[in-house]
Amino acid sequence: MANPYLDHHLALLAHLRGILLAMGENEQVSEESHALFLERFDELLAALPNVPEERHLGQDMICQVFHRYPQIAHLVPRDLLWFFGGDCLHYMPDEEIAVFQELEERRYEAEQNDEPFDWNREKQLLTLPDQSSQH
Repeated sequence: MANPYLDHHLALLAHLRGILLAMGENEQVSEESHALFLERFDELLAALPNVPEERHLGQDMICQVFHRYPQIAHLVPRDLLWFFGGDCLHYMPDEEIAVFQELEERRYEAEQNDEPFDWNREKQLLTLPDQSSQH
């Protein structure tokens, strides 16, 4: 059975992997340690669809991205920080955590009612009022 929530995050991980790969190709990082890191990242991508509740490896990998590659920290999709949770949440301000908590509640409610849930659309709806009040 397809899981759109997991698929969304796998796509974000694949996007992040592309960014990491480009860094290696541009010789912005130590080649040997970078290759080992990409191997571990690929292991995460392979394992996650089969055992989605095993997120501890993902927490570790995302936190390592922040430590090893601070120059791309702003490119790490915020959804991944929430998805993996744990230490990843240290990189999110409280206001952002509140938005993701609300998203989770909406997703859970939709699942309980067997209704479709579009994560990106709901996230946009939740963040629109905050953006308009800042003008």
